[in-house]
Amino acid sequence: MENGRAQFPFPYQPYNIQEEFMQALYSALDQGKVGIFESPTGTGKSLSLICGALSWLTDYEEKKRQEAAALLQEGETTLSTPAAQSSTTGSSAEPDWITDFVQKKAERDLVSKLKEDELKRKKREERLEMIRNNVQLKYALKRKSCEEDEAFKLLQLSKEEKVEAPGDQEDEELIVAEYESDDEAKSKSRFFGAEDDEDDELVEEHVTKIYYCSRTHSQLAQFVHEVQKSPFSKDISLVTLGSRQNLCINEEVRRLGSIQRINDRCLEMQKNKHEKQHRDEAAKRKRGPAKSECPYNKASALHQMRDEVLGTVHDIEQLLKLGKETHSCPYYASRLAVPPAQLVVLPYQMVLHEATRKAAGVQLKGQVVIIDEAHNLSDTLSCIHSAELTGAQLCRSHSQLTQYADRYKSRLKAKNLMYIKQILFVIEGLVRALGGKVGQNPQSQTTQTGTEMLTINNFLFKAQIDNINLFKLQRYFEKSMVSRKLGGFVEKYAGSGVILHAQSSSNKENRRTEGLNRYLQNLQSNQSSAPVPPADQQGSAESEKVLSASPMMQVEGFFMALTNSNTDGRVVVHRQGTLSESSVKFLLLNPAVHFAQVLKECRAVIIAGGTMQPVSDFKQELLFSAGVGEERITEFSCGHVIPPGNILPLVLCSGPSGQELDFTFQNRDAPHMMDETGRILSNICNVVPGGVVCFFPSYEYSRRIISHWEANGALARLANKKKIFQEPKKANQVEQVLSEFTRCIQRCSQDGGGLTGALLFSVVGGKMSEGINFSDELGRCVVMVGMPYPNIKSPELQEKMSYLDKHLPHSQGRSPGQALIENLCMKAVNQSIGRAIRHRGDYSSIVLCDRRYSRPATLSKLPTWIKDRTSTHTNFGPAFAALRKFFVEKKQKQL
Repeated sequence: MENGRAQFPFPYQPYNIQEEFMQALYSALDQGKVGIFESPTGTGKSLSLICGALSWLTDYEEKKRQEAAALLQEGETTLSTPAAQSSTTGSSAEPDWITDFVQKKAERDLVSKLKEDELKRKKREERLEMIRNNVQLKYALKRKSCEEDEAFKLLQLSKEEKVEAPGDQEDEELIVAEYESDDEAKSKSRFFGAEDDEDDELVEEHVTKIYYCSRTHSQLAQFVHEVQKSPFSKDISLVTLGSRQNLCINEEVRRLGSIQRINDRCLEMQKNKHEKQHRDEAAKRKRGPAKSECPYNKASALHQMRDEVLGTVHDIEQLLKLGKETHSCPYYASRLAVPPAQLVVLPYQMVLHEATRKAAGVQLKGQVVIIDEAHNLSDTLSCIHSAELTGAQLCRSHSQLTQYADRYKSRLKAKNLMYIKQILFVIEGLVRALGGKVGQNPQSQTTQTGTEMLTINNFLFKAQIDNINLFKLQRYFEKSMVSRKLGGFVEKYAGSGVILHAQSSSNKENRRTEGLNRYLQNLQSNQSSAPVPPADQQGSAESEKVLSASPMMQVEGFFMALTNSNTDGRVVVHRQGTLSESSVKFLLLNPAVHFAQVLKECRAVIIAGGTMQPVSDFKQELLFSAGVGEERITEFSCGHVIPPGNILPLVLCSGPSGQELDFTFQNRDAPHMMDETGRILSNICNVVPGGVVCFFPSYEYSRRIISHWEANGALARLANKKKIFQEPKKANQVEQVLSEFTRCIQRCSQDGGGLTGALLFSVVGGKMSEGINFSDELGRCVVMVGMPYPNIKSPELQEKMSYLDKHLPHSQGRSPGQALIENLCMKAVNQSIGRAIRHRGDYSSIVLCDRRYSRPATLSKLPTWIKDRTSTHTNFGPAFAALRKFFVEKKQKQL
C-alpha cells in the first residue's frame, strides 16, 4: 500500500483539504500511529473519516488475503517437493529423518491454518452476500414474528393474572448465594447461557474492525447517516451499539425509566431464562409466582436479526424498528453482530471505561479506534472514573444493608455475613470521616464546614479502614451481586416500614460503572460538570427517577475508586454543615492510567475534532503520560473550506468610550465595565443583521450584568433593535428557546419592521456553547465577553494543577498547572466561537472582548483558520468600521 493512496471513493468531488485529511488518516492507520486530527465543522470531517478509514480497511484486508494466498501457495509447493538432501554435520544430534519430519509438520500445520482461515473468510463473505441478496429473509422473519405473536400475548396475559403468594420462600432470589472467594472457585464466563454455548457463532473470532466513537447518540446517528450516503454503504458491515435504555423494545421494562432499573430488570429476566432449565424438583414444588422472561430474547430471532444488521446499515432508530418487526432484542442482537462487523459505532464511554467495554463485548487488540468530538477527552476520562457519595447515601445504604443482613441472617452463609460486616464497617468509616455517625438521622447531624484534600492512603487511615482489603471486597461485590440483591430487597419492601428510603436495584454487568452512569445522567441534563444532587434533597417523584442508582451501587463504585494507585487520585472530604449534604469524592488526577490500555492494545488510535487546539494538553496529559513516544504521534490540522473573506475575527482591547476591556475577576463587576459592554453590544446590533449570540464567562456574571443593564436602561435600548433571548436554566427548555429564536430571525428577515433580528445571551460551557449550530442568519456575529477561566480557588482544580506541576515538564517558561488553566479557558472559547460557521457558503464575525486575547500565547491557541484571519484593535473605531464594511459587502453580494 506504500503508506498511501492516490484516490479515495467519495460521493462527490472532495475539497482539497478533504483529500489531504484522508491521505493523512490512511497513512496514520497504516503505520499504527496515534493521530490528532483537527477539521473544522462544515469541512466534511465525518465523510473524510469514513472514506479514508474504510479505504484503508478495504486495502488492508485485500493485502492480508494476498499475503495469505502467497504463503499458502508457497507452503503447498514446499510440501509437494521431495525433501532436499540434508547436509550432514557432526554437531547434529538428531537423525535427518526426524529433522525433516519436524519441518514438514510445521509446514503442514501452517498450511492447514491458512486453509482454515481462508475457509472462514469465504464462509463469512458468502453469508453476508446471501443476507444482502436474499430478500426472502425479511419475509421469513415476519412469518416467524407472526407465529410468536400469540404466544407473546398469552405470556402478557399470564403476567397480569399472577397473584403473589405470601411467605418468605419467594425471597429466595434476594438471598446472596454461597460465596467462594479467590482461588476457591474457577471463574466462568458466558455471553447468554448454557443453551447458547453450543452455537459456535456466538464465540466468533473478531475480524479487523474500526471502532468509531462519539459523544452522544445523536452524533452517532448523524455519522451512520453519512455512512449510508457514502460509496461504502452497500459493502460495509456496520453495527451501532447503545445502552439498554436506548435499545430496549420491551415496554414493560422501558416503563421503568432510569438506566439502572432497566439494566437490573433486563439482567433479572436473563437470569430467569438461564436458571429455568436448572431448577430442581424441590424448587418446582415451591409455591409462588413464575419468574418472568423477556419474550424478545429468543436465540433464533436474535441470530436472524444479527444477520439483518450485518447485511444493511442501520442507525439506532432503524434498529428499534427492525427489532419490533422481527420480535427480537436490538440490544443483544447488536452485540452478537460485533465480532464479524467491520465498523462498530458506539458512544466513547463504552470504549474508555474498561468494565463497560467488557460488558459490550468490545475487543481492542489489534483494532482501530477513532474518537470523534474529542476536545474534552481528558475531562471525560476523569469524570467517568470519579465517584462521589453524600452522607445521606452512606447512611441510607448502611441502614438498608443492616436490615437486609438482620432479616436473612439465618439463611446467609457465614462467609457472606463476614463480607457484609466488612462492607458495613467501611461505610461506618466513611461516615466517620465526614464527622457523623450511622444509625442517626443524617439531616439532624451537624458537621464542621470545610473541605479537606487527602491522598487515598491518608484517607483510608483517617477513616480507620486501612486494615480492610478493598480488592477482596471489590471481587465480592462482583461475584455475589450483593448490590442487586439489596436493591431488590429495598424495592420489594419499600413502603412496608422496613426501609426508610426506597432505591432501585443494581446489577452485575454495570457493577463498576457508577461513575459512568453518573456521567451519562449529567450528559442528559447537558450539565456535565455539575454533580448529581443527592436523593435526600429531592422531594418529588420526578427527582427520584433522575437519581436512579441505588446507594449500594454508588458505594460499590466508590470502593472501586479507592483501589486506584495512591498517586493517581485524591479524596475530597467536603463538609457542608449537615451530614446529609456533606460528601466524599474520589478525584482522578491521572486520566492517562485508564487511557493507556486503549493506546497499548489498539493498532492505531485517531483523536479527532472540529476544534482540537490547544493540543499540548492532549499530548502531555494523555499520550506522553501513558507511555506513547513522540515518534508514534502524528498531527493533522486543516483550514476551513470557506473563503477568507467569509469570516471576520476581531479582538477588542477597548470600548466605544475608550474604556480598556479587562474582564479580570477584580474588574469585571465595575459599573463602568458593564456599561462599556452594553455600548459595544448596542453598536454591534446596529450593523449586524439576523442573529447575534453573546457568551458570558459564567451564569452568575450573566445574571449580574443583565440585571445592571435592566437598571440603567441599556437592556431596553438593545431590545429596541433585536429581540432578546436568554439561555434557559432547564435543559428541557433549550429546544423551545432555540425554536423561538429561529422564528424571530426568520420573521425579521421577511417583513423587516423595527427589529433587525434577535440577540441571544448564553454562557460558555453552558447548554448552548456545544453541539448547537448557529448557522447562516442564526449566528452572523458571536461575541465573547471576557475570558472564561475556571475557578482557580476550587480545591479540585488546585490539586490537579499541583499534580501536573509535579509530574509533567515545564515548557516555554510556564508550569503545567498554568498551562492547564489557559488550555481549559481556550478550549471553552473555541467551542463557543465555533458555533457560527457551519458550511462553505456561511459567513460570520467573531468579536473577542478582552485585551488579554491580544497576547501572542493566547492567540496561538485559537484554531488556525480563525487565528490567521484575526485582527487586533486597540481602539474601537477601526474595529467597528471593519465590522460595518464586512456586512455591507455581504449584503451587496446578495443583491
